[in-house]
Amino acid sequence: MDRSTKQVDVTIGLDLGDRRSQAAVLDAGGVLIEERSVATTKEGMAEVFGQYGGCRIVMEVGTHSPWVSRLFKERGFEVIVANPRQVRLIAASQRKTDRYDAQMLARLGRLDPALLAPVQHRGVEAQQHRAMMQARDGLVRCRTLLINQVRGLTKALGVRLPRSGAGAFACQVRATLGDKPFLGVDTLLSTIEQLSSDIRAMDKQVKELIESTYPEAAHLQQVSGVGPITSLWYILTLEDPSRFAKSRVVGAYLGLCPGQRSSGEQRPQLGISKAGDETLRRYLVQAAHCVLGPLGPDSDLRRFGQGISSRGGSNGKKRAVVAVARKLAVLLHRLWVSGETYVPLRNADLTVSQPETA
Repeated sequence: MDRSTKQVDVTIGLDLGDRRSQAAVLDAGGVLIEERSVATTKEGMAEVFGQYGGCRIVMEVGTHSPWVSRLFKERGFEVIVANPRQVRLIAASQRKTDRYDAQMLARLGRLDPALLAPVQHRGVEAQQHRAMMQARDGLVRCRTLLINQVRGLTKALGVRLPRSGAGAFACQVRATLGDKPFLGVDTLLSTIEQLSSDIRAMDKQVKELIESTYPEAAHLQQVSGVGPITSLWYILTLEDPSRFAKSRVVGAYLGLCPGQRSSGEQRPQLGISKAGDETLRRYLVQAAHCVLGPLGPDSDLRRFGQGISSRGGSNGKKRAVVAVARKLAVLLHRLWVSGETYVPLRNADLTVSQPETA
């Protein structure tokens, strides 16, 4: 096999593992010409695939796929990162082995990369900043678990704690229990206080990061309910707004649109797809709760959600929250792309300004 065939017509399927990865190499005719196991390290990857420079490499999205895909792109390879959730032939296969997955990735990538629903990994800097945000999210989750544990322990012992924000929770508990806290509770409270201190420090880092690197995130905070955490996570998740030809497709990208399974005359009503970034979807839902909450200011978003809630029956509030979160996803992209000033009651103003017809 000559060098030009290796560089242009070869397709490599790479099933990434934590320590070792399985590779399957196909020639232009789809014939398996090589299989091998390689170390999941930068040195191992570069050494093994150096002879196939410029060929197509197909891998599944996963823990190692961001740095592996960047490594091969820097070396001139054509890299396709498959989304296994969108490829039932991989996700639901009854022959789930590393060798089979590697071959299947290579064969699908050789025929038509669109079959793999390719995903686009973000850059190194955005990945690092997301790691910091994920660390903060982990701290918040830990604090929530400990707060719930303290409430459960004290309730079982006949003490009902008052409502309190997470930051002031430890002080409220100590004031309620007095000088004789239950064994173990004081340690939990100290841990909660430390977590709260660390979260405040990371919140400060988030604001500094927005000021220095992501000023567009501050622009998105014009919308009520969207704070520094939500706006920065939105920017880091989408990274490049030009990826989306229209703002309205962002809702589907983030899994906030209903799934579809139409056949003939049947159009079943499905729940949202829940595709895309789960954390951003959760933040947008939290923002939607703020928009629809008792302290939310009047806006087109709020009126839109209230309309759905009023005619939605028993699940009206849930549907309204999801619908407002979807609208938020679209609105934030539009504000990001256009740089416009957010007008909360734009539709109401347009209605008022239109002349009455006879």
